[in-house]
Amino acid sequence: MGYQQGFFPMGDPETGSVYWHRPDPRAVIPLDAVRFSRSLRRTVRKETYKSTINASFDTVILRCQEREDTWITDDIISTYTQLHYMGYAHSVETWLNDELVGGLYGVAINGAFFGESMFSRKPDASKVAFVRLIQHIHARGFTLLDTQYINEFTASLGAIEISDAHYQEQLSIALSTSATF
Repeated sequence: MGYQQGFFPMGDPETGSVYWHRPDPRAVIPLDAVRFSRSLRRTVRKETYKSTINASFDTVILRCQEREDTWITDDIISTYTQLHYMGYAHSVETWLNDELVGGLYGVAINGAFFGESMFSRKPDASKVAFVRLIQHIHARGFTLLDTQYINEFTASLGAIEISDAHYQEQLSIALSTSATF
């Protein structure tokens, strides 16, 4: 699997082709340095949203695709759905009453979680899913949270960029760590 060598796929919506990426530098969120804003911590404490894990993977990935600029092609959806049924791809969902309003998905291999995408239809809904993901993987002994590329949102949560060589070291440790999602 490409993830084990540090690659991840992205689809081209124009051609439908899938390309493998291995950026240098690589964005990761150190699990011991995750930052949540005061307002997000308040939202989590109020329990406005309910979170679940792997309750609606198919819908989460489809909602992640629903944006103007997306790399999530039909082939990506098909492949990740298969990975989900094989036990590798996972989702975290955020619900407001019985409505799915946010979520994320990614791939877990041993002690590494490779975040792929997230969506939000209500304020902080995807962030609440992220908080739940962090709680979940931290409790299960994961050592690596790969966010691929840094952006304003991941930077606000503590994402940093590291060299490919440093990433490969962290990846090797995570892949030799016994952890299950």
